[in-house]
Amino acid sequence: MAVGGRLRQRLTLTVACAAQVMMVLDVLIVSVALPAMQHELHLAPAGLEWVVSAYALALAALIPFGGALGDHFGRKRVFIAGVVVFTLASAGCALSASGGMLIGFRVVQGIGGAVMSSLTLALISEAYPPEARAGPIGLWAAVSGLAVAGGSVVGGLLLSVFPWSSIFWVNVPIGVLTVVISAVAVAESREPVPRPFDSMGVALSTSGLLLLTFGFVYSADATWGSPVVGVCVGAGVAVLAAFWVWEHKAAAPMVPPPLLRTPSFGRACAVYLLAYLAFSGFIYYVTLFFQNIEGWSPLRTGLSWLFFCIPYFLVAQLGKWVERRLPVASAVGWGCLIAAAGVVGMSRLTTATPFAWAAACYVLVGVGFALMVPATSTAAMASVPEGSSGIGSGLFNACRQIGTAMGLAILGSIGASVILADWHRQTGSFPPAERPGAAQAGADVAGGQVHAAAAVAGRLALDPAKSAFLRGFGLALLLAGAILATAGLVGFLGLRHLASPAHRPRQPADARTRRLTGNRLLRFVPPGQPLARRRVDPAAEHASELLARNGERVPETTSAHGGWNASMSPRYE
Repeated sequence: MAVGGRLRQRLTLTVACAAQVMMVLDVLIVSVALPAMQHELHLAPAGLEWVVSAYALALAALIPFGGALGDHFGRKRVFIAGVVVFTLASAGCALSASGGMLIGFRVVQGIGGAVMSSLTLALISEAYPPEARAGPIGLWAAVSGLAVAGGSVVGGLLLSVFPWSSIFWVNVPIGVLTVVISAVAVAESREPVPRPFDSMGVALSTSGLLLLTFGFVYSADATWGSPVVGVCVGAGVAVLAAFWVWEHKAAAPMVPPPLLRTPSFGRACAVYLLAYLAFSGFIYYVTLFFQNIEGWSPLRTGLSWLFFCIPYFLVAQLGKWVERRLPVASAVGWGCLIAAAGVVGMSRLTTATPFAWAAACYVLVGVGFALMVPATSTAAMASVPEGSSGIGSGLFNACRQIGTAMGLAILGSIGASVILADWHRQTGSFPPAERPGAAQAGADVAGGQVHAAAAVAGRLALDPAKSAFLRGFGLALLLAGAILATAGLVGFLGLRHLASPAHRPRQPADARTRRLTGNRLLRFVPPGQPLARRRVDPAAEHASELLARNGERVPETTSAHGGWNASMSPRYE
């Protein structure tokens, strides 16, 4: 079945968005079903946490690996393999009869999710020419952000009708449809000249991210003073440092040297990591507040996120309008600052605060992320050298997963420490007979389960438990707001040299060369950017020979459909 160019682009964007939605949705949709899983599978609290953490761990550790595989063996082929693994693992999760079985399939699901997610941006970048990528990447970012916040909404709706397994079964038909469309419509792409596979680089990056992420995740079960946490985080940092050194010395590195030398890519990744570090803590504490402190149902809590989702989607759809009026640095910087204002505003919530205040904060966070995410994604992928979009997409997506894991661990740990300290201070004035029960209820208070704590420590403990939780809740969200403000500063200063794609001038082809090439367009490449893949035709070769005979500079040509890559001071490809 032949697929036209425009239709092929749209179908490629569709499968990229569908895969990203499945991967992101399963980070948070599971949290709504945890009580039902705990009851049916008899999961201990630690096992319950690993149902969530095992998936995030596999994602963070393996996303760069999936990008490298796609660049080397073919992005379409590897993407489809990732979708198949994710879909089969989703069915395995739904059919799990024990906690261990469920956790095992969650790991496999994370592996498939990492592989397919690492290539979603790469598929879009390969399907669209540089000047036409902002809109598709903006739509990708919009649906990705909606999936982050929409996990609670979708989970609440499913669980109001079906059992907990429905949150995994919903992936199966989407996965099958994604595989079918990908096989028919997505064009295969890989590096123009396949390089030797960097086995050492893959081993170092995967093991370093695995150790680092495991250390942060494990800190939620233990403390930051735990030897396991210290050893894992320290070893992860050391292994990633070794990976950095290796990539600069290897003959065929997994991460191309031009990508390592591209400052805008690294700064965009830093913004993405910091933003999702803050956002994951925001989601965690806001969910605890509404469900455990206010006593809302999962469905009501999920529906409250519509005040985030709707503004996010509406503003993200204005990507082209924003692109024409704001430089990339301004979109990223102001987006982070607007979101920071919403997060800080949410830190002032109490049980007496009307929901209108929370709704306004949701809107601010939604608008801020709708500005920041598409602009940051465009900034990162615009700087990726030709032929390296897979590894670039993988590294960029890995930053979100690492930020999510770190945010839950760091902000969760800080908030819990403040909550417990305040709780122990208040319980010192309790009657002696109630103090043992209050000590046992500390973990419930840290998790926001204030009513369970009151059942153990006595009814008089309810107000002190709420007060202690709100103190930690407020501090954690203030820190999240500060982190977002820092990300905004990085965006303002680190990306200010990038112009909006809409403002990048197109360079006209030389008239004489147009005549010699049969009016085919020459493509300009910015200084410092590697030569792109080129499609050379006989007319172009003949033109080059004629120019060379006359002692003139010889531009190498590409066909017009290869796209423009303009710059103020171009060199020829």
